[in-house]
Amino acid sequence: METRNGPPGPYRATKLWNEVTLSFRAGMPLRKHRQHFKKHGNCFTAGEAVDWLYDLLRNNSNFGPEVTRQQTIQLLRKFLKNHVIEDIKGRWGSENLDDNNQLFRFPANSPLKAIPRRYPELRKNSTENFSKDKDSVFKLRNLSRRTPKKLGLHFSQENMEKMDCEVVNDDQENSMDNREISQEDVEEVWRHSILTYLQTILAMSSLEEIISPEQVIPQYAIYNMNNISKHGVVILQDKSDDLPHWVLSAMKCLANWPRSNDLNNPTYVGFERDVFRTIADYFLDLPEPLLTFEFYELFVNILDLLQPHLERVAIDALQLCCLLLPPPNRRKLQLLMRMISRMSQNVDMPRLHDAMGTRSLMIHTFSRCVLCCAEEVDLDELLAARLVSFLMDHHQEILQVPSYLQTAVESHLDYLKKGRIKDPGDELIAPLPTYSYCMQISAKEFDEQKVSTSQAALSELLENIIKNKSLPLKEKKKKLKQFQKEYPLIYQKRFPTTESEAALFGDKPTIKQPILMLKKPKFRSLRY
Repeated sequence: METRNGPPGPYRATKLWNEVTLSFRAGMPLRKHRQHFKKHGNCFTAGEAVDWLYDLLRNNSNFGPEVTRQQTIQLLRKFLKNHVIEDIKGRWGSENLDDNNQLFRFPANSPLKAIPRRYPELRKNSTENFSKDKDSVFKLRNLSRRTPKKLGLHFSQENMEKMDCEVVNDDQENSMDNREISQEDVEEVWRHSILTYLQTILAMSSLEEIISPEQVIPQYAIYNMNNISKHGVVILQDKSDDLPHWVLSAMKCLANWPRSNDLNNPTYVGFERDVFRTIADYFLDLPEPLLTFEFYELFVNILDLLQPHLERVAIDALQLCCLLLPPPNRRKLQLLMRMISRMSQNVDMPRLHDAMGTRSLMIHTFSRCVLCCAEEVDLDELLAARLVSFLMDHHQEILQVPSYLQTAVESHLDYLKKGRIKDPGDELIAPLPTYSYCMQISAKEFDEQKVSTSQAALSELLENIIKNKSLPLKEKKKKLKQFQKEYPLIYQKRFPTTESEAALFGDKPTIKQPILMLKKPKFRSLRY
């Protein structure tokens, strides 16, 4: 199956569910099976369904290779419960499905889940408060066409004319006193800057369907950026919101295993499993996931970016989104990611599960306590596992403070103080992270570029050999001879004549004079 991204916008998990069910119904091979001396046509075994769906999910960019076979079985059970499939006798509605030879078939109609309508009041508030001009933010595909010095927020003509009316002349500015900035102004600048950058990174015309301005609490972002340790971890002033001491000790023990396992710790067999179970129980008992219920749609939409060619964009998007978390949640997320990342890379870590590796165990255990929906969504576990896997690999960059945001806010406030901007929500040109994207080309252009690019690289290699002064003459001749043998056309283009080739070695060493072989004088006999 050719992987493709799920549609952006609200209720993306539901849209992905519909996409997967349609793909499964269209692609799952059907054939005749014999059971209890009776033949059944157009059906499949549970084991065959697990094999096919497992391969589909692992090769789909929305889920990735971290999907386990057990998760695939769980999804098939949900298919049975939601009447996407039924057993050979037409029964459905339960979750009685295992990886065996039990026969199943597709019902006459494949029910798709209805996508709920967005709350009207949320859409209204978002439209009024988020942005006065949707065209004020350029899309990501235009970023690669701009030089770094010119990167900034694009303004429509109407918005530019509006700002020109509000900008104070330089002569008037010199005579103006700096205006006072209220705390509300500061918070509004933070909110506006975060939403503007996030909209730009996600390349969406509007964020109203995945996050509203009311969800962005500037105090959280300000605290998360300014109250951090030397390792970048949030420091809480109210210790009652922190992890309990016994949980911190347990996490430190496993994160530094086996160095932290000193004489004060028990040494019985299975001790590390008990410690891990203690940590897991604490996080699984939290009242809501670390990424919070209200940001579920936001983080699920970022799953589109978790691809190799969009890795940098995904990191920047997650960096901003994680900044919006309440400080206690961000601190717990930071400490959890540091622990499971170290554990998954620790070759000395004892096996914590009989049938699962350490990395898979970390993802399987903590995915739902990092991301899940307030109302159960059938793909929650798979989507959360995809996100947690990416967080594990890139948590150091994702959970660090974005310096460009601090710079942009300070510049905006400076303009506001000097009276150049009269409304904290007005646009201000500020430096943005740069992204580079590939433009789709035809097959003919690809073949032409493939040849020209490789020839250019080989020509550059030839020039490096020629201009390498540290290379001994004998070794240089040897390499040039080898290059001529492998790439005669490129060599001939560089040295079209024997004279041009000889000119390269113009400073030939002088030929030593041959040693003259003098005849030995004949000695006469001394006999008389």
